[in-house]
Amino acid sequence: MANRQSLKDLQERLAQRLSAAKTEAATASWLAVEAGSRRLLLPLVQSGEIFPWSAVQAVPYTKPWYLGVSSLRGGLHGVVDLARLVGAEGAATAASERITSESRLVSFHQALGINAVLLIDRLLGLRNPANFSTLAQVPDGAPAYFSRCLIDLQGQTWQELDLQGLATEPEFLAIAA
Repeated sequence: MANRQSLKDLQERLAQRLSAAKTEAATASWLAVEAGSRRLLLPLVQSGEIFPWSAVQAVPYTKPWYLGVSSLRGGLHGVVDLARLVGAEGAATAASERITSESRLVSFHQALGINAVLLIDRLLGLRNPANFSTLAQVPDGAPAYFSRCLIDLQGQTWQELDLQGLATEPEFLAIAA
């Protein structure tokens, strides 16, 4: 009889957790990442798969933020150092020196038509609008793909990136140095 009650309690807890997970996933808007010293928000609808760090084959005569190419799930993807691309502090350090067990590669959504991944230093989880209290000014001279700046409830500033805008940015598409 006790086993039956335990099983029923377990099923109820699982049902509650599944319901909470569905609600959280439906309200999450961004993938929060850290690149260099910057906290960035990548829209979930524009983001693709997350891969662990993988070996990169360097490509000569490219811009400093273009690290090379990597084979991920049988497809060849260009690897972009996001910290260097957005000009984060500490990004001048070679990406190979910044790679840790927390480093990840985040792909663009398939609908954007770009076979590229962004090297990030650390995943910080999912965020939704309730995590933020106010809007801040986008830095002067910021690229067009810097959509808005948000301040979270702890007072930290986050920069939202428009990955669709980045995917069509002429500077991003022209990797030759």
